[in-house]
Amino acid sequence: MRKLVFIVPGYCDGKNVGYFLRKCCGISYRLLCRLKREPLGITVNEEHARTVDLVRAGDVVELRMPADERPAQAAGMPVDVLYEDEDLILLDKPPAMPVHPSRRHVGDTLANAFASLMEERGLCLAFRPVNRLDKDTSGIVVAAKNPFAAAGLAGKIGKTYLAVCEGELEGRGTIELPIALKPGHGIMREIREDGDMAVTHYAVLGRAMGHSVLKVWIETGRTHQIRVHFSAIGHPLAGDEMYGGSTAMIDRQALHCEYVAFTHPVTKERVEVKSGLPKDIRELFTKLSFVYK
Repeated sequence: MRKLVFIVPGYCDGKNVGYFLRKCCGISYRLLCRLKREPLGITVNEEHARTVDLVRAGDVVELRMPADERPAQAAGMPVDVLYEDEDLILLDKPPAMPVHPSRRHVGDTLANAFASLMEERGLCLAFRPVNRLDKDTSGIVVAAKNPFAAAGLAGKIGKTYLAVCEGELEGRGTIELPIALKPGHGIMREIREDGDMAVTHYAVLGRAMGHSVLKVWIETGRTHQIRVHFSAIGHPLAGDEMYGGSTAMIDRQALHCEYVAFTHPVTKERVEVKSGLPKDIRELFTKLSFVYK
C-alpha cells in the first residue's frame, strides 16, 4: 500500500485536515472521500484523523492510498519500461498496440501489459495513463500508480514527437486549426470552424525523397491532432491512410512520442525520459537516407 506523507507548514497552522489536504496538498475531492472510508486512510502524527480535525505546524499527515479493485486482465505483452518508481511507470508502447481494451482488443493492449508488469511485482493496480497515444502511434505513455499521482500530472506533461510527413516543409511552423469529429464516423476527425481549437508546432529536421522529418510538439491534446493538422496543410503523415498518407514507405502513421518531461507530482523533482526509435521508423529513415542524431 502506497503511503504519502505531508508535513504541515506554518501557513496551514490551525486549518482543518480537509482544507490542508485539498488546498495545500492537491488532494482531489474524490480521493479525499475515498480516504475517509479507508481504515486509517488519514492519520495525523500516527493517530486516525477526521477531515474536520485541526492541524498544527509541523504535524505529520499520512495518507494510505485505497486499494484498486478492478485492474485490467494480465497478459504477457512485451513492453519496455523506461522509468519506474512508487508512483509512476513510463512504458514504451509499440505500434499496433491499443492503450485500452475494447470489443476488438481484449488482451493485447497496453493496459494488459501494465497488469502483467504489476502482477510480476506482486501489485494489483488500476491502469491510469496520464497521456494517451493512438493504436498505431508508438512511444512513451506515462501511467500513474495511484490517483494522487494521476491528478498531479494531468495536463502537465511536456511531450515531443518525431514524425515524417509527405512533401517538403522548411524551417519551423505552427498549425492552429479547430478539430471536430467527422459526421458519420466514430473516430475520424476533420478541420471544422465549430471544432475545438488545437495548436501544433513543428521544426523540420531534414528533407529527402519528397518527405520531411519533423520534431512536433503540441499545446493541446485533441484526438488525432498531429495527423489531422498535417493532412489539413497538404502534408499527411507517411503511412497514415486515414488522413491521406501513402503506405509505400511505412504501413502505419510515422509518428513516435520520443520525449516527455514533467515535475514529479510527489517528489517535485524534474523527470525527463526519452524513447529510442522503433524498428519501422529506423527502416523508414534508411529508405530516406536520413541520419537521425
